[in-house]
Amino acid sequence: MPAVALDRTDLRILDILQHDGRLSNQEIAERVSLSPSPCLRRIRRLEELGVIRQYVALVDPRRIGLGMLAYVTVKLEKRGKMPMEEFRARVQTWPEVLACYAMTGDMDYLLRVHVEDLEHFSRLVMTQLLKQPGVVDVKSSFALDRIKETTALPLKHLTGT
Repeated sequence: MPAVALDRTDLRILDILQHDGRLSNQEIAERVSLSPSPCLRRIRRLEELGVIRQYVALVDPRRIGLGMLAYVTVKLEKRGKMPMEEFRARVQTWPEVLACYAMTGDMDYLLRVHVEDLEHFSRLVMTQLLKQPGVVDVKSSFALDRIKETTALPLKHLTGT
């Protein structure tokens, strides 16, 4: 998918919204030196183009009892009926899996999983993941500490500087 052409004002709006999506249109307009109507038109254009995908509240997993973060790599068998589509569909139904990526290299998928504890993780792996057709290898790594975590994407490469 090709990148959308954005000017400096669009980039400033995106930067502001990535750091505080609850700001009013009036507040955003003031920060980018626009009147509210043109600012709102720009935001709506960014939404229509799919640059702004959605607005969400970021919930701290530890505050709701999901204190364990695991990264799980999954390898599927390559012979016979390819189980990829079935696996992809099944992953969509597991609420503990917050992200699933198709990967290059030794493993086929990388999952980011939030669970309560090791017992919760074990149940997920034993009763869901390992029961999927074609799963031949699963490896897990647990996060010990959160050093950096952001949802804000870098935008400087779009300014040409």
